[in-house]
Amino acid sequence: MRTYTESKTVYTFNELSDEAKQMAINNRMEAENEFFDGETVYDDAKSVAACFGLELDMRDKYKPCIYYSGFSSQGDGACFEGSYRYQKGAIKQLKAYALIDTKLHRIAQGLQDIQKVNFYQLRAITKHSGHYYHSGCMDVDVTRYDDKEMTKDAEETVTQLLRDFADWIYNQLEENYDYATSEENAKEYLEESSFEFFENGEIA
Repeated sequence: MRTYTESKTVYTFNELSDEAKQMAINNRMEAENEFFDGETVYDDAKSVAACFGLELDMRDKYKPCIYYSGFSSQGDGACFEGSYRYQKGAIKQLKAYALIDTKLHRIAQGLQDIQKVNFYQLRAITKHSGHYYHSGCMDVDVTRYDDKEMTKDAEETVTQLLRDFADWIYNQLEENYDYATSEENAKEYLEESSFEFFENGEIA
């Protein structure tokens, strides 16, 4: 009986052949695709929502009730569950947080305008409905705190603006996904990593 030990040479990413580098890059892209979770977008969306006066419901201590499907099929999109009310200084807060995002500025201004003509009494509850996860799958229940009659366009306006925010969330998720799964990102990550590789590009 004897023990046979095989030794193999390992390489840094930059020491690999072009073919092996491409193998390593492809493996990294597949891993990013499999494990993409959108956590940074969720955190950003929570901060933006707080500026609006929108409190997202939470699945647990850390993850808000944002649901999405993506990113290449008809019906893909995002929606959320939460409660909205007037937030004093919302536009100022939002511009301080997201200075150049005009889509968010438009949503904040729209909510401010419709609240003003309703004496800042509007509130809304959003819930997911149906089997898909795009913004049209959000039920939005708009009411007034004082139970007086809303302006005729109040319900439609608030509903559309909150759905616009859901669409913004989806666009952020899609952009993050496209970058995370890109060849450029995979290559940069591997070049800066301390991973070692076998000759064929597999991680040692």
